[in-house]
Amino acid sequence: MLYQIRYFLFASTLLLLFTGCATSSYYGGYHRASRTHKIHNSKSVQRATMRPYMVGGKMYYPTIVKTGDIYRGIASWYGPNFHGKKTSNGEWYDMYAMTAAHKTFPMNTIVKVTNLLNGKSTIVRINDRGPFVKNRIIDLSYAAAKKIGVVARGTAPVRLEILGFHGKILDPLDKRESVRLSNFYVQIGSFRKKRGAEFYKKRYDNYRGRYKTIIVRGFYKGGVIYRVWLSGFKSENEAKDFIKSGNFAGAFIARK
Repeated sequence: MLYQIRYFLFASTLLLLFTGCATSSYYGGYHRASRTHKIHNSKSVQRATMRPYMVGGKMYYPTIVKTGDIYRGIASWYGPNFHGKKTSNGEWYDMYAMTAAHKTFPMNTIVKVTNLLNGKSTIVRINDRGPFVKNRIIDLSYAAAKKIGVVARGTAPVRLEILGFHGKILDPLDKRESVRLSNFYVQIGSFRKKRGAEFYKKRYDNYRGRYKTIIVRGFYKGGVIYRVWLSGFKSENEAKDFIKSGNFAGAFIARK
């Protein structure tokens, strides 16, 4: 009986060892550590398109890009550790789908990725955020990385070309932008005297390197009032997130 127990334990140990090796050798390559960024609880993919977000204490702002734009950097890939989990736009990550993660490209941007080491290319759709590793420009799905020879190496220098938006490839001659600036503003102050508004406007112009200030003249309780608004928000959700940051007490969304 004791011999049988020892044999069972020995066989079980061998089985675990071989199973672990098989898993490691099959997937191989680079695997990111667990991502710590918070996934937005968005009701639709569109809501996640241009929403700013924070990772490791750093704010990231989705950018406006247009068809034909070219970028270069280092690509990595992610696979089994995230398979079946939610992506940043609310979809379920499928390591066998042709998708990728980028820190600032709008969701559903279509990107051609070319491995500069072997010339192989593939087309992916952005549906996640990352990679949050220094000097990495894009995180490919397992399938996309395998297609252009990145899996074995783990990383590779790549060339990115914007082909389209909203999941569709556009005509190369159509230099369309991913999104257009919205007409949503955030009021950050109001003054009875124009001089005070001008001072406030100058102080916060080009706030965070992206928001411009304007002065809007209006009337309040029978008198003239000068409102200071921030412009440059790409969506209502971005404006709402800005207000929630609490940097301007009493701030609210305004529209012309």
